[in-house]
Amino acid sequence: MTRLVVTGAAGFIGANLIKGLNARGLSNIIAVDDLTQGDKFRNLVDLQIADYVDAADFYDAFAADAYGKVEAVFHEGACSDTMESNGRYMMQNNYGTSVQLYQTCQKRNARLLYASSAATYGSSDTFREAPACEQPLNVYGYSKLLFDQRMRLECGPAFENALAGLTRQVVGFRYFNVYGPREQHKGRMASVAFHQFNQFKAEGKVKLFGDYGGYAAGAQMRDFVFIDDVVAVNLWFFDHPGISGIFNLGSGRAQPFNDVASSVVNTLRQINGQAALSLDQLCAQGFLEYIPFPDALRGKYQCYTQADLSALRGTGCDHVFADVQTGVAKYVHWLAQQS
Repeated sequence: MTRLVVTGAAGFIGANLIKGLNARGLSNIIAVDDLTQGDKFRNLVDLQIADYVDAADFYDAFAADAYGKVEAVFHEGACSDTMESNGRYMMQNNYGTSVQLYQTCQKRNARLLYASSAATYGSSDTFREAPACEQPLNVYGYSKLLFDQRMRLECGPAFENALAGLTRQVVGFRYFNVYGPREQHKGRMASVAFHQFNQFKAEGKVKLFGDYGGYAAGAQMRDFVFIDDVVAVNLWFFDHPGISGIFNLGSGRAQPFNDVASSVVNTLRQINGQAALSLDQLCAQGFLEYIPFPDALRGKYQCYTQADLSALRGTGCDHVFADVQTGVAKYVHWLAQQS
């Protein structure tokens, strides 16, 4: 029976991956996480796993062959707080741990599918998986970039040619702005859609940043990607063990924050039997409000991101990604059912 490992298993992407694996009838899963933040357990309650191992114990035990034959490791465990300033902690947690895990996977003949990040691009205006485009703005982005660079070095030319095939699959996914169910524990790092849902429920309006960086109020654009699409692409690569490399995982479609806010508010209106409103109507009726761009974020904020999906499509992965209107509506219905 195929044995799998998911690190960050009680987190947002990790828990959704286990849900996707369970839907395929796969439950021989070792879930690895740190439940110091105890309420994350809620993400695991309805999932089928074979074992839970604390992150502080797992990596050394895996290196010592404590778990027998493992087919693949989905490595989602990391500090994902882009505002974290403790670089020593970030590098140990995100880089050092990942290097140890890679080395163990090589030794144990296990495949490694890991979370990189669009934060590796930082101030770049081109989002292509190439060193010339990689300009992280914070130590989180650098910790992810350094591991990507290490994989390029370790895996050699075959890693740059996705279809050449490595002996043991290694895949890095550069996640863009992921949103969807099971992110409620993330606090300030939860998605824009999550915060806007709760803000509208509490205050009857959604607040967006005003004009900044040459963009009009609420018009800064990001590549927002629904969690179901992230899971689907992870599983596509799981089904294609001969393909390795670093790949963007976004929708390939930049959309303004105004689109997210409109989708949140109009979906809630629809749930309450009210008609959808245009952006101008939402603003005129006070459902959307623009606030001055915060000084703390000036020079550290990506006003535009859009995943270049050329490399992903070049592998033969033709997954169709949800747009904001579709994905956010689905998410808001889920959130409404929880509250």
